[in-house]
Amino acid sequence: MEKFTTLYSKAVPLPVENIDTDQIIPARFLKVTNKVGFGNNLFRDWRFHENNEPITSFVLNNPKYSGKILVTGDNFGCGSSREHAAWALTDYGFKVIVSSYFADIFKGNALNNGLLPIQVSPSFLKEVLTLITQDPETELVVDLEQQTIAVKDIGLQETFEIDAYKKLCLINGYDDIDFLVSNTDKIEAFEANRNKTQSIVI
Repeated sequence: MEKFTTLYSKAVPLPVENIDTDQIIPARFLKVTNKVGFGNNLFRDWRFHENNEPITSFVLNNPKYSGKILVTGDNFGCGSSREHAAWALTDYGFKVIVSSYFADIFKGNALNNGLLPIQVSPSFLKEVLTLITQDPETELVVDLEQQTIAVKDIGLQETFEIDAYKKLCLINGYDDIDFLVSNTDKIEAFEANRNKTQSIVI
């Protein structure tokens, strides 16, 4: 995975609560296991009419808004446990999702795929949504090392929580296998010491 340290980006506002994984990526697109191409169908039924014409009122079809950060309503990622929701968001180009609450399974799937879910207070979320909706050029700064998210140049900032292990993995661009490989020397040393101890006991 790509290393994540500090991200400077404009953001896309989607002030809708209780967005479930079927809205993020409809079930009819889950027939493949390859992660590539899922972004094409992100929010498919909100982005396109049945004849595949774009729905111009949907924010992802609005050229004013762009960026690697999606700022959305409360309770994002509820519903089924499909990992494909995280695949679709990352394949589309998002690196960060901001909400006042995430479904636990979605949060885990996101972190496992290099997507950072940032949970903020409802008041901070409301203010950020207002700012980026009114001014699409508003830039956010996400500092994973310091665990802060801020609106650039105006001093609006909040800290966020993240599991220490997942933070380490994101900063280093590790998945779970990469993390184990990075500790090969320690694992081999432990095994060598364990074998010596067993020999002495025998």
